[in-house]
Amino acid sequence: MSRAEPGAAPAPVPASAVRPPRAVWRLSLFRNEITTVFRRWRTLALLGVLAAVPVLVGIAVKIETSDGDGSFGGGSGGEGPAFISQVTNNGLFLVFASLAATLPFFLPMAIGVIAGDSIAGEAGSGTLRYLLVAPAGRTRLLLAKFTTTVVFCLAATLVVACSALLVGALLFPLGDVTLISGTTVSFGDGLLRGVAIAGVVAASLIGVAALGLFVSTLTGSGIAAMATTVGLLITVQILDQFPQLHAVQPYLFPHYWLSFSDLLRDPVYWDQIGRNLGLQALYAAVFGSAAWARFTSKDVTA
Repeated sequence: MSRAEPGAAPAPVPASAVRPPRAVWRLSLFRNEITTVFRRWRTLALLGVLAAVPVLVGIAVKIETSDGDGSFGGGSGGEGPAFISQVTNNGLFLVFASLAATLPFFLPMAIGVIAGDSIAGEAGSGTLRYLLVAPAGRTRLLLAKFTTTVVFCLAATLVVACSALLVGALLFPLGDVTLISGTTVSFGDGLLRGVAIAGVVAASLIGVAALGLFVSTLTGSGIAAMATTVGLLITVQILDQFPQLHAVQPYLFPHYWLSFSDLLRDPVYWDQIGRNLGLQALYAAVFGSAAWARFTSKDVTA
């Protein structure tokens, strides 16, 4: 083996020996994004508010039915969110009622905040250009942001469902589940249907996540992006209530949100659920592509 002469420059180290494999960069980018989002106080506050909703609903139902008539709303029944009249007979229905209560506003608002701040928040704080210096690339960074938002969709939905299940078990009896179609199934079967419903609800929020990500690429202000996303959400929700717009309503992303209730039928009605999932995939493709086109051509100066 030959020795290097004194004073000679050291042999260059191959780049492959000092740079982690490309797969490591990908995994570390996704891991860092998820860790950063879930460590923020704002994210924890949003999850805390979502966890509190089933608690408030459960306590309200318990107080309303404390007179012993077993009905919610002074015996009128059917008042409040869907499934709420069945909560007193089976605490598992608090999961379904809480998801139905949070899906129109609370859950999508939380997703809109996270998605709207994903790119614009980095630009506003001046960290976006430093992220782009890393060998990740704009496409991969955008994909990491979207994936993180989708993970938050699932986490937020599970927080509501788990909180509701815990409160329902503490305040109300648990047992066999009577489905909407009148069929009675075991508690285990009902619990599995609850898990499936949580998955459908989480998937129903993908359209909002894609829309918020696109809006986030249009501005350098995180607050403006969050406000715009939430404003669009409210506007579309209002448009979905006018009978005169029935021709366009099937194309609005919240139109089939409550189709998850068809999982509580025997047999399950898949038609509306399939339309909902297909519509969310369409929104993800359209606004995801628009976000990619905007972000990859954007002149990042902050």
